Amino acid sequence: MSFADKVLLWLHIGFAIFAIGPVTAATSFTPRYIRARDVGVLRHLHRTTRIFGILTLGVFLFGIALGRVNLGKPYLSVSMTLFIVAAVLLVMIDRDQRTAIRVLSNESQEDDAKVQTGRIAMLSGISALIWLVILVLMVWFNP
Repeated sequence: MSFADKVLLWLHIGFAIFAIGPVTAATSFTPRYIRARDVGVLRHLHRTTRIFGILTLGVFLFGIALGRVNLGKPYLSVSMTLFIVAAVLLVMIDRDQRTAIRVLSNESQEDDAKVQTGRIAMLSGISALIWLVILVLMVWFNP
């Protein structure tokens, strides 16, 4: 493995640890603070989701650069497809977080963010499972 490949591997793993971990934590904590109607914390979680969601693209880009020769292998194709699905789920979670903040910021007691609570919890759980499946594919099937 060349020095450049080692640098790409370090960047790939570093982005995976420092971007995917925080975005998964932020999305999984969101339903709790929707139920508590804590708009300040929700705004922080939304900002965290957005920033670290964008940073997860580094995992994808450095992974493509690292696996440039093996991109046709099935485990990489499945991993990249799952990553794109997880990215779409993060966009949906971001939208639901914005909606929950808007609804909870409203003075009306009739508005409730229960719909967003359930959907964010579900999408967050699915995206966390996708990250785990990708991890298994990278460790188990990588030559």
